[in-house]
Amino acid sequence: MLPVTPLSELRDKIDAIDEQILQLINQRAVCAMEVAKTKIAQGEQGTFYRPDRESLVLRRIMGLNQGPLSDDTAVRFFREIMSACLALEKPMDIAFLGPEGTFTQQAVFKHFGHAVKAIPATTINEIFSAVENEYCQFGVVPVENSTEGVISHTLDRFSSSTLKICGEVEIRVHQNLMGHITSLDEITEVFSHQQSLAQCRQWLDNHLPGTKLTAVNSNAEAARLASSNKQTAAIAGVVAADVYNLNIFEKNIEDEPNNTTRFIIIGQQSPAPTGNDKTSLVVSTGNQPGALHKILEPFAKLGIGMVNIESRPSRQGLWDYLFFIDIEGHSEDKIVAQALDIVRDSVKMFRLLGSYPKAVL
Repeated sequence: MLPVTPLSELRDKIDAIDEQILQLINQRAVCAMEVAKTKIAQGEQGTFYRPDRESLVLRRIMGLNQGPLSDDTAVRFFREIMSACLALEKPMDIAFLGPEGTFTQQAVFKHFGHAVKAIPATTINEIFSAVENEYCQFGVVPVENSTEGVISHTLDRFSSSTLKICGEVEIRVHQNLMGHITSLDEITEVFSHQQSLAQCRQWLDNHLPGTKLTAVNSNAEAARLASSNKQTAAIAGVVAADVYNLNIFEKNIEDEPNNTTRFIIIGQQSPAPTGNDKTSLVVSTGNQPGALHKILEPFAKLGIGMVNIESRPSRQGLWDYLFFIDIEGHSEDKIVAQALDIVRDSVKMFRLLGSYPKAVL
């Protein structure tokens, strides 16, 4: 039988490692503060956050990680370190679709870490306005859901905004039953957003048949209501449970386990190429035959991957549409730049919404 290391010896070893970790984290924080001083001395103003630099750091961490921690755990750990260090340089205000406890707030924390100030807004338009007027450095808005499709309000707002897409983050939408309950039998009413109730229909039919289901404006509002009535429950994300101090009674009750929402980061920056990028653009061709083919052909000929395409009425004329397109690569990449030049010359309206790092995990 192999010898077993005494528990006291293992604890002493962990304490020593913790001390080293703390010293190294603080050394990193000092370096971050020096970076801020250097940037200020060079005349740089505004936020010091660089989405391209953060993406490169996190992907490097994934490449270095040998376990037993998962890449996801390692990335979350380093994201929080980077968030805390950046807050020492200059704290950031990030606008999100509120109230507190929404999946959009969860996206803020996943992308920026918890050392930012998350500012709730009541509408997508408010988020754009907060960043355009420089009340916030960045905003986080939903753009598409894997089961519900595109968020039209977000796309439409770009038609009147000069903001750029600076990054993206994906959130796996896990719905949780929460409240002050101790058993399902106690529940007399369940609150949630209409979409969440629909996404959990099968689970609700199987486990809470006949229970009153009440749709409210947001899952965060549902959690707030459940926090004040011990015989009710809410369906919401984990952030809502934390905000309203609720116990999660059942986890991941959604009928579709792969339901994912993609959020984009809007701001004034134009991130540099990282080698793992997307480019988003919006074009209008006018009402002419073969218009869509003219847009797509350059990407196909040059071997550029098409990630997504959505059409929206331009509101400039009958049957005139805007096409929102996501492609692989960065606008500064030689082949991508060549394709964009061809498209720009063949359409009535062309606007580059941004080139930015792909979501990290």
